[in-house]
Amino acid sequence: MKIDAQPDPDVLVIGGGPTGLTLAAELALGGVSVTVVERQQTPSGQSRGGGISARTCEVLAMRGLLDATAGQSLTRDGAGGHFAGLPVPLDARPWRTRHPNGLLIPQDRIEQILEARARELGATVLRGTELTGLTTGDGVTATLAGPDGATVLRSSYLVACDGAHSSVRKLTGVPFPGRAGTMAAVSADIELAAASESVPRTLGHISGLTRRVGGVWMLLHPLGDATDPATPYRVVFSGPEQATLPREAPVTAAEVAAALTAVHGPETRLGRLRWGSRFSDACRQLTDYRHGPVLFAGDAAHIHTPVGGQGLNLGVQDAMNLGWKLAAQVRGDAPDGLLDSYHAERHPVAARVLAGTRAQSLVMSPPPDADDVRALRDIMIDLARLPDANRYLAGMMSGLDLRYDLGDPDTVDDPLVGRRIVDLSLVTADGPTTVSTLLRSGHGLLLELGPPSALPPHVHPRVDAVVARAVDSPVGSTLGAGPGIDRVLVRPDGYVCWAGAGPDASPEAALRRWFGTAAVPLTPSGAGS
Repeated sequence: MKIDAQPDPDVLVIGGGPTGLTLAAELALGGVSVTVVERQQTPSGQSRGGGISARTCEVLAMRGLLDATAGQSLTRDGAGGHFAGLPVPLDARPWRTRHPNGLLIPQDRIEQILEARARELGATVLRGTELTGLTTGDGVTATLAGPDGATVLRSSYLVACDGAHSSVRKLTGVPFPGRAGTMAAVSADIELAAASESVPRTLGHISGLTRRVGGVWMLLHPLGDATDPATPYRVVFSGPEQATLPREAPVTAAEVAAALTAVHGPETRLGRLRWGSRFSDACRQLTDYRHGPVLFAGDAAHIHTPVGGQGLNLGVQDAMNLGWKLAAQVRGDAPDGLLDSYHAERHPVAARVLAGTRAQSLVMSPPPDADDVRALRDIMIDLARLPDANRYLAGMMSGLDLRYDLGDPDTVDDPLVGRRIVDLSLVTADGPTTVSTLLRSGHGLLLELGPPSALPPHVHPRVDAVVARAVDSPVGSTLGAGPGIDRVLVRPDGYVCWAGAGPDASPEAALRRWFGTAAVPLTPSGAGS
């Protein structure tokens, strides 16, 4: 008997974290039915991933979710991301983003916003339900165990968004190659009964929130107003005790209290341990993100040490890349190879993040006797202060520098193609707007910069054509391309897939490649205006 007589969805998403919920919303926006299966009965209430990058802020703005997210974020003193915790804030402003500092927000708050959005769009979320069996063939058959018993759901596709210990990986036997962890650490949300002077009272740059005393390293910061005794703190720490405990051992209050005393002195006393979990610096990545009708995203596809706070962002952006492509595949209007481009584009991105986190782990907090690593760290600090190096690191850590290799010899040399579209301020025939607002439909966007026209050319049922004039804004008023570029085709995930100059430049080939044969010949630029 099916749980609550659930209908079979087009796509089954396993895992209701940020990756799975983002994907569910994108699929529903694309017009396909989706069911999310989440093992936890209720939202976790755990801070876990503590922030979103500048690029993830842009992604949320593209779907109208940024204001709600910002309203739930934490207040931070100062600004700037970091690389390896070095005491040099990274400045993302040269990348022309409206959100150079990202947002600090506990993961449970992000999940609430994303789940509400997915449900609003028509996605079904089954909580307290676990995947127990899986067979594949012409689609997927999933056996689920829920609060009302067992059920079987069938779908055309299944996407594993169920984290580092993915049940989908285990049931399918997909190998997860990489490097085992070499260190052990704890992440927890706690309440303090008392705090010494060394305990951070505000949220500032990470370099001011971390301390090493003896063999114990710790990151500690409040999750709200530190003057309120009930305000929880997030703590991450590692030391000799953690290295001796098995991965499955529960985190205890005594363990957390001992680490607090070691780093912040006996005046700092634990009031309550809300939750705690163990992690390592293991780095693993699937060789292939697609296995027939089963796809993988987020931590189910790749894991790395959380240094740099990139994991949540990497998963959300996996989902944004996959969502519109999988929706097109299910609808039946995807061009050949579109779904396979998910792996081709996202696998190299995660591989780069894994390499970056390994490098950061090396230099973030070298032990006192590691003079060679300390020397390297000092050099890295000097380099990070150089504008060009700072810009490079800021782009890498924020995801703003990403350029997909779209594999098109006709357009790949254009400086815009494969890169994110800058969120310009625009004036259209309907009034002022922004690029991110124009992308809220989940459609592609053909943007022509020129005098606003009332009747922009129709190009494709799933591409919105807009003629607009760019106006001054914090990110400038130009596309940032070579001379004369005034037309761009933007994918639903916000990346440019074609750029052209003048009325004779036609994106028709790109339209067919990315949006399928429903594309029609273009009306000349400005026709009907």
